[in-house]
Amino acid sequence: MKKHILVTGGAGYIGSHVVKLLGEAGYNVVVFDNLSTGHRESVLCGELVVGDLANKNEIEAVFDRFNIEAVIHFAGSIIVPESVEKPLLYFRNNFVNTLNLLDVCRARKMNRFIFSSTAAVYGIEGNGFFSEESQKKPINPYGKSKLMVEEMLTDLAFAEKDFHYIALRYFNVAGADFSGKIGQRSKVSTHLIKLALETALGKRKELQVFGTDYETPDGTCVRDYIHIVDLAQAHIEALRYLEKNNQSHVLNCGYGKGSTVKEVVSKIKEITKIDFAVREVARRAGDPAFLVSIPKRIKEVLGWIPKHDDLNVIVETAYQFEKKLHK
Repeated sequence: MKKHILVTGGAGYIGSHVVKLLGEAGYNVVVFDNLSTGHRESVLCGELVVGDLANKNEIEAVFDRFNIEAVIHFAGSIIVPESVEKPLLYFRNNFVNTLNLLDVCRARKMNRFIFSSTAAVYGIEGNGFFSEESQKKPINPYGKSKLMVEEMLTDLAFAEKDFHYIALRYFNVAGADFSGKIGQRSKVSTHLIKLALETALGKRKELQVFGTDYETPDGTCVRDYIHIVDLAQAHIEALRYLEKNNQSHVLNCGYGKGSTVKEVVSKIKEITKIDFAVREVARRAGDPAFLVSIPKRIKEVLGWIPKHDDLNVIVETAYQFEKKLHK
């Protein structure tokens, strides 16, 4: 039986880009997704199995049907404000469902696991530049649920010496595939670039900017934006690493530099040539002034070399995809 890579949540924004790269790299791919936020049309490679990680029988059925040699786990809930309103939903989807998946992985002796984590595990303390060793003090259930999974993976790898994982902590993911076939389809989004493009294209009346009195160059928050294709490639490199090495790692995924909200808005207006409405409002609780990665370790461990570290490219690819959604 030929070997497959199982990608949970592979019909979603990030997962679909990784699935595309896996297919292009010659891997056999199985996408497992309940399509609650994912989209069938985003799965460009492999086979889609509609199922839910809340049901261990459905997970076991996939392992019975396919010879799974590695798992890349994206499936989960990711909207921070919703996590505050519905914490049990987030702990169930992000932690309990991952536990279900890991139970099946270990029962079937599957020992390579790549986990979709987040910079939200760091919280808001510190100087705004975060390495993997920075203090972890998440301030919302989303970040807490992801950190709980990281801790579970650490303990599992310690207890079972044949199990190895890589947890990738994403900073601000944006942009779209250069083919224009996949991008961010989310119906509910809190991402600045998508919200701004929706405003530019008339889906929203205005874009709200939360806080202009931070101690930053222009008073607005600074974030580390990483192009989706570079992030997807990091997963391919993580998989190749686990194929050759028996070590586990937690790695930041970012460029190590940031852009302010106003800089991003200005860039979007420049590229779209649309002067959309922007309204400055009060700060949101819990927003750090700076949230920027220190990406040294991922480059050392995986040999990851980003190719699209350019806000122009990030915005342009996102814009081209967003225009297709609004036709």
